[in-house]
Amino acid sequence: MDGFDANEGIIIVAATNRPDVLDPALLRPGRFDRQVVVGRPDIEGREKILAVHMRKVPLAPDVNARTIARGTPGFSGADLANLVNEAALLAARRSKRLVSMKDFEDAKDKVLMGVERKSMVMTDDEKKMTAYHEAGHAVVSMHEAASDPIHKATIIPRGRALGMVMRLPERDQYSYHRDKMYANLAVSMGGRVAEEVIFGHDKVSSGASSDISYATDLARSMVTQWGMSDKLGPLKYADNQEEVFLGHSVTRTQNISEQTAQIIDSEIRQIVNAGYDRAKHVLTENIDQLHALAAALLELETLSGDEIKKVLAGETIDRSATTGTPAARPSSGVSAIPKAGRRGGFGEPAPQA
Repeated sequence: MDGFDANEGIIIVAATNRPDVLDPALLRPGRFDRQVVVGRPDIEGREKILAVHMRKVPLAPDVNARTIARGTPGFSGADLANLVNEAALLAARRSKRLVSMKDFEDAKDKVLMGVERKSMVMTDDEKKMTAYHEAGHAVVSMHEAASDPIHKATIIPRGRALGMVMRLPERDQYSYHRDKMYANLAVSMGGRVAEEVIFGHDKVSSGASSDISYATDLARSMVTQWGMSDKLGPLKYADNQEEVFLGHSVTRTQNISEQTAQIIDSEIRQIVNAGYDRAKHVLTENIDQLHALAAALLELETLSGDEIKKVLAGETIDRSATTGTPAARPSSGVSAIPKAGRRGGFGEPAPQA
């Protein structure tokens, strides 16, 4: 990159999504002098990006780009373009001339939660177990003040999950507070606790594997990266977890003692167990709500956030007024991203350090 005179009129532009592995020589003054960080768009940016891509498809009058943008936090421009394309394809399969808001909602569910596996046959026992598992996530989430609002709960298999509770934040989030992390830990344990409370210790299934993995990773980050352990204090104990790339060292360095490692493991276990205890307290205190929500999921298979609130309040759900058929599946405009699991990723984006 040397040898260019100031009057050559040549501008060199480069882009990367891995700035952490660039050769420092590229970043010295005189090379790439100006660095522009392009993050994911906020709600205003998503609305404008959607408007660009929506010009290519015929829209129904009920389509609201602002509502879609509000319900898609964390989406990149490519994600939004894919969402519009999926909605157009769904409308075409349904022999519709215009792409409606329901098509966009169904496309968003497909992008976030995976494709419905309609051909998968579940036994009644598996359905009941899944319904209580997802109801456990949902009930705990509704009783945790710091938890994000529930967007939708379903026991229809999607992707690799037998069911799912998806939560979406009300606004873009760039950092997470301690109380929200504790709430997320309790919600993640809600499915496992519900299985134990309803079916007994010996009937707990392997369906909570992804929830346990999420809770463990979150607790480990709280202890080793974010200084949220009272015993260990505000210090960083995590090793560099980046992949070996462009000259990164392939040797593992141990920068903590065995005694400190044992304390870290103990703190992680204590934090996860605290989330488990919080979930168990909520579900035992609100066992009637757990039964009611599981029954509603078994009957209707998919519930929106508003419908879940009605069930927990003891109200009945009547879909005939809006759909003409009581068994129709709902679509919600409630405005955070599910993870796949064997049974019930509960839908939460990983906090950023």
